[in-house]
Amino acid sequence: MNFNGKVVLVTGASRGIGRACARMFAEHGARVAIHYNSSRAAAEETFRGLAGSGHLLVQAEIGDAEAVRRMVDAVVEQSGRLDILVNNAGIFEEHALDQVSYEEWQTTVARIVRTNLIGASNVTYCAAQQMIRQGGGRIISVSSRTAFRGKPEAPLYAASKAALNAMSQSLAVALAPYGVYIGVVAPGVVATEMATLDLAGPLGDSIRNQSSMGRVAEPEEVAYTVLFLASEGAEFLTGAIVDINGASYLRS
Repeated sequence: MNFNGKVVLVTGASRGIGRACARMFAEHGARVAIHYNSSRAAAEETFRGLAGSGHLLVQAEIGDAEAVRRMVDAVVEQSGRLDILVNNAGIFEEHALDQVSYEEWQTTVARIVRTNLIGASNVTYCAAQQMIRQGGGRIISVSSRTAFRGKPEAPLYAASKAALNAMSQSLAVALAPYGVYIGVVAPGVVATEMATLDLAGPLGDSIRNQSSMGRVAEPEEVAYTVLFLASEGAEFLTGAIVDINGASYLRS
């Protein structure tokens, strides 16, 4: 877990899991590029909380292919290399099929897939090209338990994460000869701002009790697994999807 001299790009790093990843990588010696879209103030707060030096802020709309290219180029130009990508940026919207219009269904699938799959794939492409040129790297993507257990109120979100899993495993095969290794983490519910209302509401206890541990994950627990997958010595885990859900959903 020593990342001295490594350059890490964390997308969606202004809060939640992304912020926890950025902080933990910095604590372990990495130079971190904090990506944000519109939440500059939150990104700056993440930036100020990082240990060490040499970190940077980069802005991009993940769904914009050219903005993604410029972001990755900016990280490489300012840092000289890119060793690790954490694909964390994503959006979640409820869109139960029996509760939305056909028009709403169309716009929702466009937004979710544009960010969660196409955006992540574009960041991955640009980062992987740089990693191939420099002789290797790590790409870790943040998926979701919903890719396996379903999400009836958000089926397109679940589908986008399942597609992210499939893409990651295909790329693990394709990129291993170049020394580029791929990992995926699939959290259940995590105690982030996104989950605050649900955890504080009438369903809070039932959500926590999905795990026999009686709680949900902390962002730092997800970040720890991300760092492990990105560490030297974890190469033979390439293509693995690691569940982080407190045994709330088990698969084999």
